[in-house]
Amino acid sequence: MWHYDAPLRDMRYVIEDVLGLPAQWAALPAFAELDAPTARRVLDEAARFATEVLAPTNAPGDLEGCSFADGEVRTPRGFKQAYRAFVEAGWPALACDPAVGGQGLPQVLNAALYEMLAAANHAWTMYPGLLHGAYECLHLHASDELKQRYLGKVVSGEWLSTMCLTEAQAGSDLGLLATRAMPAADGSYHLKGTKIFISGGEHDLTDNIVHLVLARLPDAPAGTRGLSLFLAPKFLPDGARNALRCDGIEKKMGIKGSATCVMNFDGATGWLVGEAHRGLQAMFAMMNAARLHVALQGLAHAQNAHRNAVVYAHERLQSRAPVRGDAKGSADPIVLHPAMRRTLLRQRVLVEGARLVAYEAAHLIDLAAHAADAAERERAQEQAALLTPVLKAFLTDNGFALASDALQVFGGHGYVHDWGVEQCVRDARIAMIYEGSNQIQAIDLVLRKLVADGGRRFAAWLEALAAALPAGGAHGAAAAAQLRRLGALAADVVAASREDAELPYRVADDLLRATALALVAQAWARADAVSARPEHAGDAFHAAKRESAAHCFAHLAPEFEHALAQARAGWRPFAQVALLSLA
Repeated sequence: MWHYDAPLRDMRYVIEDVLGLPAQWAALPAFAELDAPTARRVLDEAARFATEVLAPTNAPGDLEGCSFADGEVRTPRGFKQAYRAFVEAGWPALACDPAVGGQGLPQVLNAALYEMLAAANHAWTMYPGLLHGAYECLHLHASDELKQRYLGKVVSGEWLSTMCLTEAQAGSDLGLLATRAMPAADGSYHLKGTKIFISGGEHDLTDNIVHLVLARLPDAPAGTRGLSLFLAPKFLPDGARNALRCDGIEKKMGIKGSATCVMNFDGATGWLVGEAHRGLQAMFAMMNAARLHVALQGLAHAQNAHRNAVVYAHERLQSRAPVRGDAKGSADPIVLHPAMRRTLLRQRVLVEGARLVAYEAAHLIDLAAHAADAAERERAQEQAALLTPVLKAFLTDNGFALASDALQVFGGHGYVHDWGVEQCVRDARIAMIYEGSNQIQAIDLVLRKLVADGGRRFAAWLEALAAALPAGGAHGAAAAAQLRRLGALAADVVAASREDAELPYRVADDLLRATALALVAQAWARADAVSARPEHAGDAFHAAKRESAAHCFAHLAPEFEHALAQARAGWRPFAQVALLSLA
């Protein structure tokens, strides 16, 4: 049966051994008092909550789902109790500013927490998943009055929050949003419009819900430049129910315990957050945090799928393996079959390599906020911005693909509900779509992060990645070669886009994938150098890391080559005639 075990040893390996974060925290005043033992205790307690409190609600919550009646949503049994325990333990405040009630711990510990939560119960995690982004948005952009009224409640998790962007006619094109906001005499605004696909728009987990809503003022210019951001609570400060309402919840493929709502804001009262017509800029603080958390959802599904597939592959006896070793009997564990080992090893390499890259991205966010040197803060911010679309797209692609591979390991048993892997496949699929579909992430990387400045930031980033490779390591030269070839492709894309405006769009998906695979290779080159140290000789854990690194460079290198070739094929325009004709 499906089970969750938090990969604590692997998390500590990334945080302590490869990234060496405890020493880096000591150099940052914000984290100077945080040491490795304290970080380990945080991870241990997060694992206890995820495995003992949250994971038991996953499969029952999928079967029960949410119910809707008379504008009210009831979450599955056990969700409310789990959320109460989550708040009482202080988890929502983990990485928030102590000045507003937070614990002030690093983003990497928050990333590890949310990886565990999403693996234990993705649907439940959707409810608190936007809290940190809402905190960032209000902390940076809200008025003092709004901060006083709402920020502390969001930081503590006493009130949950939503991000209300999408409308039926607009989809991902925010320039087409039509929700309106009319100024009122008392300084508030009256909203009018309907939003769809709103995660946690209505539920029974908290007494109040803080909705952050994009809308247009009467004098707003067209497009995204005319969007403003408003805070509209479920209950107003005087205790009265706001006019907003939930008109229904979606019947979905997966994450059935997460209420995905149609929200009607006609007549609702809201207050402006930040400057008029600059709502998208204010919400980007929330969206970028959300995109990192979505990437971690992909990592969580891939990790849990891999772990369960490995356990099953050791237990399932079927056919004789080509090389039996010391196996006995008429059938062998399927883990001895080469096809299964290939699947399981590829999963492991992608999962563990991605974790290293994701946790380093979380640390970059901390450096961007807390490094003493302004130039270092700027470099960290640029690198985090480059990593965000890559991680969101690549890790969620892998979350679904590797869960599907795990289902293949289970065979026919995987296709039925009782074993749990089919829920993992269904739940993982949505992450490729929301918070900006993965195609949008690729376009963001290539158009806004690469072509926009002539490739300057991208090239500097690749140089920094190459400089971080170990000198003389077993795989450093191969990883450096991949980074050089990626840099050459990126430079060619920048040059060719001056004459072919569509080319960046044609190559975006493949260039992003090539970038991600090069990042995974760079991560494994560094990990291999760590595990090759003399003090780790004879240690089975580190020996396994070295085997995984070797597998990465032997068997994922062709995938990198394929991504480069696919991108180069994008120089030839796609045919249009057959697709543009409905005949």
